[in-house]
Amino acid sequence: MADDYYEVLGIPRTADAAEIQRAFRTLARRYHPDVNRDPAAEERFKQINEAYSVLSDPDARSRYDRFGPDFRQIPEDYDERVAAGQGFGGAYRGGPFGDARGRAGARTWTETGFDTSGMDFEDLFEGMFGGRGGSGRGSPIPGADQEAELVLSVEEAYRGGRRKITLGGPGGERSYDVTIPAGVVDGQRIRLAGEGGRGRGPESAGDLYLVVRIAPHPRYRLVGRDIHVDLPVTAWEAALGATVPVAGPGGTVKVHVPPGTSTGRRLRLRGEGMPHPKGSPGHLYAEIQVMVPPSPSPRERELFEELAAVSSFDPRKQT
Repeated sequence: MADDYYEVLGIPRTADAAEIQRAFRTLARRYHPDVNRDPAAEERFKQINEAYSVLSDPDARSRYDRFGPDFRQIPEDYDERVAAGQGFGGAYRGGPFGDARGRAGARTWTETGFDTSGMDFEDLFEGMFGGRGGSGRGSPIPGADQEAELVLSVEEAYRGGRRKITLGGPGGERSYDVTIPAGVVDGQRIRLAGEGGRGRGPESAGDLYLVVRIAPHPRYRLVGRDIHVDLPVTAWEAALGATVPVAGPGGTVKVHVPPGTSTGRRLRLRGEGMPHPKGSPGHLYAEIQVMVPPSPSPRERELFEELAAVSSFDPRKQT
């Protein structure tokens, strides 16, 4: 066990009760064995719980500040004034080594140790460690936050809506009705309050966070809230210009292809990307792909040959 409980919780020695509780909740949720599978996390969690059980108790904290990590070995009514004259031999009554019901009677420290005659060792260990189960066994512990992945298609993420999901866990499967906001993006978290790990005692349960993962799509590529899509056009549409339809997750929209457009040119449709409930939506980018007939008809071939004969255009000489 670490010597300095303040260092365990990462707080200054001047921390008030609210700071102590905040630090404990943050660390407990990080190192709780239910969510942290690191073998060292359980021992770390025990240290955190021990530090909190002492520093959250005003009397225990006061004694800890006076005597340090060995404060439990010092009788509660230890008289420092008497001890100063007797070399740690002051008399005391009760305390963690005594019996409030008087069974053990008064005990005294000697230069060679503690006089254990007539000592009730069961009461001794209960007083030192708060019961047979060890220190902090019944201490309240906030429920740990938990995470799970929620895989969505581009269309589902665009539209949002409600969806029923089932998650497995140590306690069996649990089902949830989840409201998906329109325009969620990869990595965004959806919070289900109070659906995480159960708390101990009066402490509330943690939260369940669903981490959104957007599944790969055969047509759309997402970059943040922007949607990229390939737009096939004919050679004459690219050369002469045209207005053509573009299929997006929100429906079909029209885009103007300027004359002289080549493959690779990107056309931006403002605000046609992923919605944003609290800001501006993304854009839809249509990337031109010039296509030619794979098997031209005799007349098409004749026209292409005529074009080849009269055109001086050479794309290999373009800079």
